[in-house]
Amino acid sequence: VQLVESGGGLVQPGGSLTLSCSASGFIFSSAFMSWVRQAPGKVIQYLGGIHQDGATTYPESVRGRFTISRDNAKNTIYLQSNSLKFEDTAMYYCGKGELIGQGTQVTVS
Repeated sequence: VQLVESGGGLVQPGGSLTLSCSASGFIFSSAFMSWVRQAPGKVIQYLGGIHQDGATTYPESVRGRFTISRDNAKNTIYLQSNSLKFEDTAMYYCGKGELIGQGTQVTVS
């Protein structure tokens, strides 16, 4: 199983960013996938998940700002993040169960 995140970078407050996660090594179309993040010195925060049929779930803390989608033909999930804030600075990871990728850094400054 391999998960590879990309799309991170430096963005100004109020800006938007779309992260991607390319998956391989398992039947992607049957998998519930998720996004989490970890800021320096803080615990991992769950950002939401997407079921096989595209149904999504989000915690209240990010609902309305973050949108998760998937393309089963490309074995890829996405995280669209809007109205970014300084406190959104973190390493972002996609996940399958307890497995996460290497992450992609998002810095809001």
